[in-house]
Amino acid sequence: MVKEYFLKMKGGAQSPPGVAFTEILWSGLGSAAGIGICGYLSFNYFEPRDSTLLIGSFGASAVLAYGAIKSPLAQPRNLIGGHVISGLAGVACYNLFGDTIWMASSLAVSLAIAAMLLTKTLHPPGGATALIAVIGGKKIHDLGFLYAFIPAGLGALILLVIALLINNLSKNRRYPEYWF
Repeated sequence: MVKEYFLKMKGGAQSPPGVAFTEILWSGLGSAAGIGICGYLSFNYFEPRDSTLLIGSFGASAVLAYGAIKSPLAQPRNLIGGHVISGLAGVACYNLFGDTIWMASSLAVSLAIAAMLLTKTLHPPGGATALIAVIGGKKIHDLGFLYAFIPAGLGALILLVIALLINNLSKNRRYPEYWF
């Protein structure tokens, strides 16, 4: 039984094939546009008003929405729902357990994963969105539950719109695979 356990760690499947150069270019263009627009709006409109539209988890979302467009984790339901649900989970855990940051952090990510699985919105960057709600500092904490919608939801929506526009410019790419 112990041997079987360790044998699982060898893996067994083949590594996926490489990606065509044009796919790399489209992925780079999409992520530059999506993150660039969020960053521009954040620095010029949101941050002067003590808010933000750019959070770290959007970098991972860009990888999925522009670089892994066929992944179920990159589809619109997951992109938007994963960030909003995880943001709500993160803020709730900060409000309940914020005096013990390590506990609030672990519970936020754990609750976000459970909620995303339950709602079929699993989006790995959502774990970071939940964690940022706890460790993001005063500016994030001051947003309260608004954090789940601005910046998390609105930023994800911008990434989605750019993904729809850029990913469908190429004749070889199609996004999304499905909406719900």
